[in-house]
Parts: sequence; C-alpha cells; structure tokens
Amino acid sequence: MTYFLMVMNLDERLNPTEKRAAYSLALLFALRMAGLFMLMPVLAVYGQELVGFSPLWVGFAIGAYGLTQAMFQIPMGWLSDKVGRKPIIFLGLSIFALGSVVAATADSIYGIALGRALQGMGAIASTVMALAADLSRETQRAKVMAFIGVSIGLSFAASLVLGPILSAYLGLSGLFWLIAVLSVFAMFVVRFAVPSADSKAPSGEVSANSKQMLELLKHPQLLRLDWGVFTLHLVLTALFVVMPFRLLDAGLNAENHWQVYLPAVLISFVLMVPLLIIAAKRNQQRAFFIFAISLLLFANALLLINGSSIWVLGVILAVFFVGFNYLEASLPALISNLCPPGNKGAALGVFSTSQFLGAFIGGSSAGVLYTAGGASLVSWFAIALLIIWIVVSLGLRAQSGIKSYSLTISSPDQPASILEKLQVLPGVVEAVVIASDNTVYLKVKTKEFELARALDLVRAA
Repeated sequence: MTYFLMVMNLDERLNPTEKRAAYSLALLFALRMAGLFMLMPVLAVYGQELVGFSPLWVGFAIGAYGLTQAMFQIPMGWLSDKVGRKPIIFLGLSIFALGSVVAATADSIYGIALGRALQGMGAIASTVMALAADLSRETQRAKVMAFIGVSIGLSFAASLVLGPILSAYLGLSGLFWLIAVLSVFAMFVVRFAVPSADSKAPSGEVSANSKQMLELLKHPQLLRLDWGVFTLHLVLTALFVVMPFRLLDAGLNAENHWQVYLPAVLISFVLMVPLLIIAAKRNQQRAFFIFAISLLLFANALLLINGSSIWVLGVILAVFFVGFNYLEASLPALISNLCPPGNKGAALGVFSTSQFLGAFIGGSSAGVLYTAGGASLVSWFAIALLIIWIVVSLGLRAQSGIKSYSLTISSPDQPASILEKLQVLPGVVEAVVIASDNTVYLKVKTKEFELARALDLVRAA
C-alpha cells in the first residue's frame, strides 16, 4: 500500500469539507434556534389569551427552554462521544419536535412552559459545535465557528421579523406547529448535508468529565467567556419579556411589531459586519468585543431614559442588535481558540450550559422584576450585569503555541491505524480523519512536535 503525503499551506481558504460543514451546520443551527427566537417577540402579546397568563409566567415560559438546555447540554455531549455526533443530534431534534407539539396543543401558559421545557431537553448545541470542530482544522476552525455564529444572528434577525407576521396569521399554536415542522426539516439536513468525521482526539478534547469541569472552572480566560455568554443571553431574554409590552404601550399593534424589528435588524447587520472585519484586520478583537458590550449597555440605559416613543424603541433595538450579533458571532470562535489542549469538549459543555442558563435566568428574573417594579427595574438589572461583563473582559488574551497541519493521504485503506500511531507522537494534541476527503488534521504543540517524525511515520505505514 502506497501513501502520498502533502503538507498544505494553512493560510488557505476553507477546503470543500470545511465549507460543506460550515454551510450545513449553520443551516442546522439556524433552523434549531428559530424555535427559540420566533417566540420571543410574540409570546408576551399572543399569550394573553392563555389560561394563567401573567408577565411572571411569560418570563418562565421563555426561560424554561434555557433551563433544560443547561441541564442536558453536558449529558448529551457525553452521549455523543459514546454513540456518535449524528445519532445524538437526531435524538435532540426529535425531543425538540415533541416539545413543540406539546406547546402547540396547550391552552394555558403552564402548558406552553412545559412544552418549552421539553424543547430544551433536546440539547444539541455542544454536540453540533463539537462536530464542527471535528470537521475543521485548527487554523480554519475560527472561520467555521464564526460562520455558525453569524447564522445564529441571521436566524435571530429573520425570526424577529417573521414571528409577529406569522403569529398574526397562524396564532401562537400554529407557530409552534411550524417550529415542529422546521425541526423535522433539520433532521433531513443532518442526514443528507452534514459531513461525517471519525475523530481520534484524546477523550478530554471532545468530552466533558467532572475533573476537567473543575479545572475549567479555575481557567480565567474561559470563565470570562462563560460569564459573557451567560450575560449575553440573559439580557437578550430579559429584553424580550419587556419590549413587546413597550411597543404596545407606544401604540403599535402586535401584528405591526415587525415594522420596528425589521429596520432595526437590517441596520444592525450593516453596522456589525464592518466591525467584525476591522477587528480581524487590526487584531483588536478584545477592544471591539468590549465596545460591543458597551452597545448593549447603552441600549438598556436609553431604554431607561426614554422608552415611550416608537422611534426611540427602534433606535434602542438597532443599537442592541449591533452589539448582540457581533458578540454572538465572536464568542464561539473565542471559546475554540482559548480552550486548553485536551479540554475542548468540557469547554464547549460549560460554555453551552452557561449560555442557556443565562436564557433561563434572564426570562424568569425579568418576569419577577417586571411584576415587582416594572420595565425600569429589568433595565437596571441588565445594566449592572453588563458593567460586570465589561470589567471581566478587560483580561481577555489570545492563545499561542498551538499550530495545525493538514496531511493529505491517497488510498487510505486503514486510516484508523495511521491515526493511532500519529496521536502518540510527542506534541500531538488532536488527530482527526475525514475519510471522504482523504485528509488527516493534526493539532500540535509547536515546541514539542516534530513534523519530520509524522512524515516518516506515515510513509513507513
């Protein structure tokens, strides 16, 4: 058996497998997150006809999804290490569809909250992100993760516009039925569009165990990002417990709320994309990261000062979305770059758990605070947490000392045996084979790894 080996230039663009992974996983995430985002601007309005309706229970219904997501992210990720990524993704999407059906048939706010909790039990975010990492080289991984992050932002934007429009025609029950159909469509995306990968990464690199979790809770860089995603989704869900009521008070009917959301979202994307490009070119990611948090802070402060005009509410939403979309696109790439070797799975597990725990606390706390002191109390709560986030983010730094190689092998009859030999070489952190692409990706510690030994090993095979 003869092997031809080539070391590729890692400054290149995404290869075909990485492009396919980026596009398909981004679509999967967009469909999945639509189930969360489409309900946020309409539940407080169209849920008023439900038995037991109150701002308090609206907050719980919005946040219930996040609670069960936080509870099941790590167990589902652990199962994906045992039985494979795709089977767990299928399982999660099936549970999500079931929760959508339960909510669609409910006639009380309590039933909606139960359906939302069931939706959240289909927790696949960490599994999808781990699959994205398996399918990409280290140097290209940030691009794939950022692409997924942008897709979440686009899904968010489209959902804010489509949610009010569709709810006007379908009602709240019809919207849940539509979300169930979208989850079935997502299963077809997984089956026919998402590539498969055979991973030989060390177990700690793709799974979360208790020892690693405790170590990561002491990691100052990852804690900054975990706090960040927690705060980001907390202030997001809190805002959408309050904002529908604000728009109604300003005299805008529920079916016309999209007229404020659409221009605000479009303006935010026009402004957000240049920020991402400039930050990358100038290598000033931390400065722009903190600036984006400041935009969230400014939006909440403006909501305190003057939140009674439709025009002002539109400006507030545009400013908020610029910051939110920038941070949502940046955080997955940062968590991938900063997580220590051998802890990728645990890092993603903590990150995803923090994200959805923030969504739960944001919705439930906003419901409590709105009931107790009105919208201003919710804004003060968000402002306090955002100030803490800015202080915490001052210590962010980039990772160094890690490099990736792409090895192309023709006619790999036994790729698994090659990987078993490569992964024991000094300095090798991760080895992943993409059988359909005849490619092996190596993530290595530059001070310990010798490329010549890897080349000799493969040739000898």
